[in-house]
Amino acid sequence: MSTITLPRTESASDRVTLLSGDDLFLFNEGNHYDLWKKLGSHVVQVGDAVGVYFAVWAPNAERVSLIGDFNGWQGDNHFLQPRGSSGIWEGFFEGISHGACYKYRIRASGGGYQVEKADPLAVRQETPPGRASVVWDLDYDWNDAEWTASRGDRNRLDSPMAIYEV
Repeated sequence: MSTITLPRTESASDRVTLLSGDDLFLFNEGNHYDLWKKLGSHVVQVGDAVGVYFAVWAPNAERVSLIGDFNGWQGDNHFLQPRGSSGIWEGFFEGISHGACYKYRIRASGGGYQVEKADPLAVRQETPPGRASVVWDLDYDWNDAEWTASRGDRNRLDSPMAIYEV
């Protein structure tokens, strides 16, 4: 499993973030093509602390909290913070780790409408009938170097072709 290491901040008021000013600019412009690296859930290490960084776009939210198997599905103590006027909410929480199930509890501004949502940029979901997202990463050792090196010979234009479905 890979863990993103972030520098330790000088004060407790500094928040852990994966979003730079350039990320926010590209996001607001509609040209950020690597949002999966910034939003969703990511296991990170800040100094000696290991936890999970969460970020979700909820532009009309009044409040966003994290609920999951780590807090009994209660939204009373894992609150995300808005990132300026971008509509992105983010937070870092120690004690949550790889494999944890979670959802976002979003309260809309105005009428008090509240909904629980799975993470749209999660890389793993619970098996149905479960509907929660799962903290996961894409670190995988493929061990296919031999096959990759030889596939050029099998994919030449004069090689046999297989058609699976038309």
